Amino acid sequence: MGTRAAGTRWGVVLPTFDPFGVGAFPVLEGARLAEELRFDTAWVGDHLTFHPPLLEAACALSAAAAVTSEIRLGFGVLLLPLRQLVWAAKQLTTIGALAPGRLVLGLGVGGENPAEFAAAGVPHAERGRRLDEALRVLPDLLLGKPVDHHGEHLRITSPGLAPSLPALPPIVVGGRSDVALRRAARHGDAWLAMWLGADRVAAAGERLRALAAEHARPAPEVKLLVIGHIDDDENRAREQTERLLRAQYRLPLRVVDRWSVYGPAEKVAAQLAEYRAAGVTEFALLPAAEDPLTQFARWAEVRERVDG
Repeated sequence: MGTRAAGTRWGVVLPTFDPFGVGAFPVLEGARLAEELRFDTAWVGDHLTFHPPLLEAACALSAAAAVTSEIRLGFGVLLLPLRQLVWAAKQLTTIGALAPGRLVLGLGVGGENPAEFAAAGVPHAERGRRLDEALRVLPDLLLGKPVDHHGEHLRITSPGLAPSLPALPPIVVGGRSDVALRRAARHGDAWLAMWLGADRVAAAGERLRALAAEHARPAPEVKLLVIGHIDDDENRAREQTERLLRAQYRLPLRVVDRWSVYGPAEKVAAQLAEYRAAGVTEFALLPAAEDPLTQFARWAEVRERVDG
C-alpha cells in the first residue's frame, strides 16, 4: 500500500468502458487493486455516449474516491465542452472534498463522436473555443469565487461554490494537435499524449517548452496514454489489443500498431523505456483485456522493469 518514490509516475485506466461486452464495470475493485499495487494514478476516460457502454466519469471517480485513500484520481480527459460549467465545477469540488489533494484534472475537447455533442446540445464545431473560454473561468469556480462572465459561448452568473478546493488541482490538457499544445502551454501543468511515437513525443516536449516560455510559465510535463496487453504469448496479446481497439475506437490495430504495446513484459518495458527517454514523466496504462484487472499486476511488472 502507498505510492512509490518520486520519479516516473505510473497510472492505470479504470474499467469504466465495456468494449468486450461483459456487462460489468469493476471500477471499485480496480481502484482498490491499483492502490494496492502502488500505482500513482487511477484514470478514467470520458464520453457521454460512445461505441461501447460506459459509465459517467465523475460518478466513477467519486466511487473510486470512496474505496481508496492515497492514489490520485485523474480524468483522462474530461470533455468539458459537453458540460454546463458550473455543474461540472460542483462535481469536481465534490471529488476534491471526498479525496483531498488527489484530483488530477485532465481536460480535452473530444470530437470523435459528434452524436454526443448533438445529445448535449453543444455545437460540435465550437468545442475548442468553448474549452478555451471555460479554462479562463473554471479556476475561480473551483476556488469558490463568485463568477459573473458573459463571453462568446458561456454566460455564467454564479455565487461562490462551497465547499471549494483549497488549491487548483494539476491541470492536464489532452490532444495531439498544435492547438492542444498551445492550450497546454497556456493553461496546463501537463500534456497528455496518445498514439504518438517517441520521436514525436520528444519534439512535442520541445514545442511545449518554447510555447510555455512565451507565457512565462513552466513547461508542462508530458504524460502518455498507452493501450496494450501483457502476455508471454504475443499472438494472444495482439488479439486482445485488436479486439479492444475495434470495439472501443472502431479502429483496426494496423492503424495504430506502431503506438500500441503488447507481448511479453520485457518487450513492452523496452518500448516504454524509449518513451521515458523521450521525456514522458507519467504513463496512463489502458489494459486491453476481457478481464482488465488481471492485467494490472502485469503492468506493475513492466513498471518495475522500466524503473529498474
